[in-house]
Parts: sequence; structure tokens; C-alpha cells
Amino acid sequence: MKSGSSKYRNLAEEILKVGHAQISAQVFRFFELASSTDNFNTECLVGEGGFGRVYKGYIESIEKVVAVKQLDRKGLQGSREFFAEVLMLSLVHHPNLVNLVGYCAEGDQRILVYEFMSNGSLENHLLDLPPDHEEPLDWYTRMRIAEGAAKGLEYLHDFANPPVIYRDFKASNILLDEEFTPKLSDFGLAKIGPTGGKDHVSTRVMGTYGYCAPEYASTGQLTKKSDVYSFGVVFLELITGRRAIDTSRHTEEQNLITWAQPLFRDRKKFTLIADPLLRGEYPVKGLYQALAVAAMCIQEEADTRPLMGDVVTALEYLAMPRNNEKGATDPSQNSGGHVELVTGECGTREREISCSIKVTEVLETEVQ
Repeated sequence: MKSGSSKYRNLAEEILKVGHAQISAQVFRFFELASSTDNFNTECLVGEGGFGRVYKGYIESIEKVVAVKQLDRKGLQGSREFFAEVLMLSLVHHPNLVNLVGYCAEGDQRILVYEFMSNGSLENHLLDLPPDHEEPLDWYTRMRIAEGAAKGLEYLHDFANPPVIYRDFKASNILLDEEFTPKLSDFGLAKIGPTGGKDHVSTRVMGTYGYCAPEYASTGQLTKKSDVYSFGVVFLELITGRRAIDTSRHTEEQNLITWAQPLFRDRKKFTLIADPLLRGEYPVKGLYQALAVAAMCIQEEADTRPLMGDVVTALEYLAMPRNNEKGATDPSQNSGGHVELVTGECGTREREISCSIKVTEVLETEVQ
């Protein structure tokens, strides 16, 4: 049986050997992290997930407010997530990915230390609003959050070396700083993308129900387009203010995609998709274009979904306010435009090029 310190050294060495990882994160002792969180006091608790709890803390040695994620010590899954997260966040660095400050692997403790994101998660501001909530997120803040999150995924897919498939894109994993800049967090389920000419990674199906791409859920074959589907679901949540799956609603409205798809095609009703909390304060053309982008991302056929780079191009446009845009009126009086779900017309690289063109066409389309 290896001692705690021996296992810790072996784990650190293993992390350093994998890929191109350069561990810039600091190694913390357990007592230092316990002290920073007042011995993991529940009053410092800011979040809780399937793998552990997150506390707000202050580490005196680095004079920094941090988020301290203490993983569940029961079972192997916590150790796997710990290893995956330290590795992934050592491989990737981008303004829209959360920064790993350090970690602790002392004894059986598995603790991750991140930069503290003062506005919590997107879920807090979009889907878990209390009755006495402050002003909801406005339209352009939502578009900017979508743009930043899309840039994070684009970096993982197209610029990280090796490429990374995030696999768990959802509102609770998008953290917001004091200026509502989004950063992807929780890389415990992330996978190194396919290499050597392969187009997918075969893996056990994991993730969150309602966000998983249908082909991944049915076959376990994971591709970058799986992330594109999950992005489309979250983008639809941003537009509608509804959860991907909400069992508190009427049966026909519990699945967001099933509820929204008929409205995509109805030229008189598509504005009903917009979050009521926006109170009509959004550009009708912008809503139309945003829905078109979401519709392309959530197509059943993976090959017909756009690349994240094309989605970023569209969202950079949609996130810029324009003075001449018309706001929404009473939906019953709005003749609107209509959003056709893009059908499978293209395949492999030809499909990707065609889908890229379709994203561009969306931005040039006028609402009829």
C-alpha cells in the first residue's frame, strides 16, 4: 500500500507526462485550503454538483479570492474527474475557459482551486431566478454570453493541441465574472478529440439528459458536433428562459426542443419563443436569426450542424446592438419571419462548407 504522499507524487508525475501539459497551477497543502474556507464552512458554500462541493475562499499566500472545489472522496469517479480536470486545464488556456489556480492531492483529498467567478453560473441568472430577482439578463447580454461560450468551444475544437471535446456543455457549467464574461468550467468529462484521421471517439455515454446529442446518446460515438448540439440547446435556453427538460411544465412543454420546433416554422408565432421576462425588448430580426442558428445546431444529423467557428461568426454579429433594429410588439400582431429547420442537404466536408454558407446566409436574411 502506497502512502498518501507517495500516491500524490505519482499522480503529479503522471499529469506531467501526458500530452503537452505544462503544469503552471500551484500545489496547495490541505491545511492551507481548509484555512482559506474556514474549514470548509457551509457559509462559504457557493455550489454543489455530482462530484463535490465548491466553496469561496481566500488564500493568504497568493492574496487571492478563489473557488475551492472539494471532490467526493468516495469512489473512483472523483479521482478520475480530478485527473481529467487538472490535465485538461493544463493543456488549454483561453479567456473563455476558467483558470485553474492550483490543486491538492494530499492523502485521499482531491481538491481543485479556480479563479473565483463573482456572478456564479449562467443557470443562476437564467433558470434559477428567485421570485424577488433583480432585472433579468437583457437580450444583448445573452447574446454576448452565447458568443463567449461559443468561442470557448471553438478554441477547444480548432485551436487546442490536441483538440478537446467538452462533453458537458450546460448552463450550470458556464460561469460569469463581474462583467458577465462567460467561462467554461468543469472539465471532468472532457475527452481528447479524435486524431489520426478518425472522426469520432468511442466512449461510455456521459453528460446531462436533454443536452446530449442523439447520435452520441445512441452509439457512444463522440464528435465535435456533439458539443455543437449541446451548444444549440443552451442557446435555446438563453433565448427562451426555459430549461432543456422541465418536468414542472405541461407534458407537451417539458422538452424544450420538442416544444420549440413547431414554433420555428410558424411565421406568426415564432416570437412566442422569446423569454417573457424580456418583455418584448429584443430585435425581431435578431430573434429570427438567433433561432435560425439554434435550429442549425440542434439538427438530428450531426454532419448538417455547423462548425463552432461558423457559430462564433454568427454570434459576433448578433451580439452587436444596432440602432435601426425594430423591437418586438405583441406577438399576436407580429407577422414576423419564419425559421426553416435546415435539413440534411450536405455531407462530410461538403456538408460542413454548405452549413458554413447557411450560417452566413442567416445573417443576411430579412424578416419578411
